[in-house]
Amino acid sequence: MAKKKEATEALETPVVEKPTIVETKQPAKPSWTIKDRTYVLRGNKAPITFTLASRHHNRNPLMWFDEEQGLNRELRYASNQNSPFRDEQQGFSTLKHIVFRNGSLFVPKSDQALQKLLSIYHPQRNMTYFEVDNIADAKDDLADIELEITALNLAKDLEIVHAEAVLRVEQGSSVSKMTSAEIKRDLLLFAKRNPGLFIELVEDDNVQLRNFGIKAVEAGIVQLSGDQRSFYWASNNKKLMSVPFDENPYSAFAAYLKTDEGVEVYKSIEKKLK
Repeated sequence: MAKKKEATEALETPVVEKPTIVETKQPAKPSWTIKDRTYVLRGNKAPITFTLASRHHNRNPLMWFDEEQGLNRELRYASNQNSPFRDEQQGFSTLKHIVFRNGSLFVPKSDQALQKLLSIYHPQRNMTYFEVDNIADAKDDLADIELEITALNLAKDLEIVHAEAVLRVEQGSSVSKMTSAEIKRDLLLFAKRNPGLFIELVEDDNVQLRNFGIKAVEAGIVQLSGDQRSFYWASNNKKLMSVPFDENPYSAFAAYLKTDEGVEVYKSIEKKLK
């Protein structure tokens, strides 16, 4: 009987589950690579000498806010110390100036205090000067070269009608007087000079429609009013559309040609242009 009672109590005892503890991973701190570093003044400035603030002064504060400690910490460059923070420097400190010569400053990997001051903590970083990053620069150069190649390939294979439409954005109505060879030449130069804009224009459907509208006006099929607010058929002066306020007339006409009514107008103009 006792055994039966113990079994019943065991069954009635609630089972308390242990809470699951989820470990939160702390974000990794940015790595610091020990290497030689070069710093350059912004704006292509290259004075014979330029002295950057190297220690805190009331008239020229040199502080860094430490979020972990919740306080401002004084910075100063001492060539015989391992830290740019004054509160971490011990004993006698040999204070030195930070001097850029001909617009640049080379800091060897042996001077970690100065490197960290310039690369991480100095308030003028990326404002007065910046650190040269050859790897990042190489990636940027590679991306620019690849973009230029893409643009040039597009320009080379672009049909002459589309090429004329794109080039008209760059050169205006003078394109109408150019030969096919001149259009192709200038198109390649445009693609090389500004590949990003060139690709954007090639992929913009409205570019060709804008060019179509301009050619219709130049051919005397359609008329644009003197105030550039309305389009008319040149043959009977019948109004086709009004240009919305503060909008480019040919951009508005391109949008109109996409409407049900505009499609019929497009077909009629296309026949007359041929």
